[in-house]
Amino acid sequence: MTDIGLERWRLILGEPAGSCLGGLSGDAAAQDAALDWLYGRDEQLDQRDIRRQGGTGPSQLTTVDWLDDITRLFPKETVERLQRDAVERYEIDDIVTDPAVLQRIEPNPSLLRAVLRTKHLMNPEVLRLARRIVEAVVRDLMERLATEVRQSFSGARSRRSSRFKQARDFDARRTIRANLGNYRPEEQRVYVETPYFMSRTRRQLSQWQVILLVDQSGSMLSSVIHSAVTAACLWGLPGVRTHLIAFDTAVVDLTSDVSDPVELLMKSQLGGGTDIARAVRYAAQLVEQPRRTIVAVISDFFEGGSEADLVRGVRGLVEQGSIVLGLAALDEQADPAYDRVCAQKLANVGAWVGAMTPGELAAFIAERVGR
Repeated sequence: MTDIGLERWRLILGEPAGSCLGGLSGDAAAQDAALDWLYGRDEQLDQRDIRRQGGTGPSQLTTVDWLDDITRLFPKETVERLQRDAVERYEIDDIVTDPAVLQRIEPNPSLLRAVLRTKHLMNPEVLRLARRIVEAVVRDLMERLATEVRQSFSGARSRRSSRFKQARDFDARRTIRANLGNYRPEEQRVYVETPYFMSRTRRQLSQWQVILLVDQSGSMLSSVIHSAVTAACLWGLPGVRTHLIAFDTAVVDLTSDVSDPVELLMKSQLGGGTDIARAVRYAAQLVEQPRRTIVAVISDFFEGGSEADLVRGVRGLVEQGSIVLGLAALDEQADPAYDRVCAQKLANVGAWVGAMTPGELAAFIAERVGR
């Protein structure tokens, strides 16, 4: 094994492996100290009698020192993983509550989640610095999701040719077929003389209401973030009137803040109980044209209120002609964890139950609105 390979194993295994793999020096010793500062606090190491300890002795690193060190010592992807473990696995809150740290740290989604979990602990000055993280991550999410939403609402591509040449409408199949005479075997290339593009069929939009009911319990944090951004992207689109309702045991109508997802997230209150039935009853009062309404309940479906009332409320919406979506996750991973028994009861009375990415939800809405 090369010296580099031995060094990597030594970093993974910590100081106890030094007798077999040798010691560390320079940047490798600093990496070891930084890793030990974070992962050395894992309680399972004592239980398994494999306490990891860096080769430089007891660490005196502060959080600010540690952030500076990992930024210097590790690639960007590793830095983001270390920061995520610090705030989510070990709950090192001063990463997002210490002004000195907030001034140094690069915004990323894990830090956004940490800010939203701990903002009630922050004084006004710290909150102002933390808002920078919220704004940066939300801006990035908005840019990416807005593109998906625009594509969903811009109309389906048809096989008819178009004189408007846009990259997204490039007809690769027809272009290759028409230019096969220009294929050069020795280069294994087709030279394109005449590119072809497809036209788009314009959607005939009718007015729809989209009511997003968002569970604010801690386990739904990623879905809360993506719901706020999704609602902002849908806001003002032709044919769509969006409502955003947050709930725990109470119901809060956030529709007036939909156009500003940063402000909306800073107002969110995470945690507490869950009364989905109450939120569904509130949504039912907002419905104007039942057959032109989509109610998306974004929750893990661990109902703290009356499950019978919840099922009854969903059945009533379905029977009047509204589309009810039960989304156990609305984020980029769409990896749901939810009460399957409760969700099945909702499916049994006509709700669509599953998980979606924000782009998939936008496409679902666009398909209905365009009918």
